[in-house]
Amino acid sequence: MVKLESLKKSNQFKKALTEKKVHTEYFSIFAARNFFKPKLKSNLIISFVMKKKIGNAVKRNKIRRKLKAYVQKLLKKRGAINKDYTYIVFGKSNAYAQKQNVLLPLMENSFRKLKK
Repeated sequence: MVKLESLKKSNQFKKALTEKKVHTEYFSIFAARNFFKPKLKSNLIISFVMKKKIGNAVKRNKIRRKLKAYVQKLLKKRGAINKDYTYIVFGKSNAYAQKQNVLLPLMENSFRKLKK
């Protein structure tokens, strides 16, 4: 099973925010070629970020959990997410009330656009 590793340092976030990006109504995804190695080769380097403006901690954490679950589902599909990239996913408040049948295909298309 693929584990998700998070970015830790400010300079890692800054570097990942400079390359490719895709924006949707529910989230934004930034991607950069892996500039440091994950602990295990099978791991995916991805961070989920929520602004405080979105709402209280309960709402932010629910959005984060939803987005993480969708990424885990996409990792089970072969070739949906490229592990050679470092990703940052910014959640938006619209994702809180949205259902899986809308968010999952949208996220898959977003990751596919970043592959090109």
